[in-house]
Amino acid sequence: MEPIIKEIKRKLIKSELTENKLICATNYGGNFIYSINYHSAPNTMLELGRLRELAFRDAGGGTGKSVDIDEYDTCEKPFQQLLVWDPKDREIVSSYRYLFGKDIKIDQFGIHSPTAKLFKFSDDFIQNYLPYSIELGRSFVQPKYQVSRTRKGLFALDNIWDGLGAILYQHPEIKYVYGKMTMYKNYNPLARDLILYFLNKHFSPKEKLMEAYQPLQYYHNIEMLAPVFPHKDFFDDYKILVSEIAKLNCRIPPLVNIYMKVASTMQCFGTSDNESFGETEETVILIKIEDENNYLLIHYFKHDIYKEKIDRHIKPSSLKKLNDYKNILFRKK
Repeated sequence: MEPIIKEIKRKLIKSELTENKLICATNYGGNFIYSINYHSAPNTMLELGRLRELAFRDAGGGTGKSVDIDEYDTCEKPFQQLLVWDPKDREIVSSYRYLFGKDIKIDQFGIHSPTAKLFKFSDDFIQNYLPYSIELGRSFVQPKYQVSRTRKGLFALDNIWDGLGAILYQHPEIKYVYGKMTMYKNYNPLARDLILYFLNKHFSPKEKLMEAYQPLQYYHNIEMLAPVFPHKDFFDDYKILVSEIAKLNCRIPPLVNIYMKVASTMQCFGTSDNESFGETEETVILIKIEDENNYLLIHYFKHDIYKEKIDRHIKPSSLKKLNDYKNILFRKK
């Protein structure tokens, strides 16, 4: 395990967060969202890589290297890094990396994508889904902003979804979001199986668009798991899931929980071991954007918060004020 690099000077990062990289302001928390890459902001990328490794090691994963930056970050057409910036404390709060499917390199050596490294894409997916998709990965909240440690983290994940919503709003051609959800090797095995069984029951795929090269199996017998979730209704089974996970003194991983709540159109295509990332377990998902079924969750949960979340993140009002924010941040002296 290599020691993690020292933090990058804030002056260098701030100099790279220029006007042309500003995406929008967050709806809550007073933060700003930028999109950068390794070539356009190398110092910021180094700090992102440092914080990613710090956060993932803390959770039980990580690369074991001094910085979490890989070939997908540094190649000729790299993944973009969507980051939340706290202008008051001059800190990166949270981040996602993303790449439009049409920009993913496909050649005689295969599909150059972190997801495709673990999961085989079907011809149907490559031809009819990938060009209209965005791949997400490496979602994290840096330790200083995690809710368990500070109130500053209340909006950390919410903020990054503001940024994703802004990108989707600016790119109406994108119909699908896909990527991997991570569970760590130190997570309770029974809790892990309960979550995976629940996902497979309520979010099973209609077509085999993706398939793990080395699919993981349940630790526990499926005959033991099935009776735990006797309902057809998502919400009734979800309440049981939350209760059973709590009995094990665990909680559903935040990102897994968010995805389940945001889109009833989510599909899960199996789980794979990722030995290069701390032997984590990765479940690949696909979500259809702007499908009328997304709003079924309003009825599932009998609460308007989910319609509000969809409206707020996918069509953020902050986009309309973007020029005002730019004038404040980058006004000429």
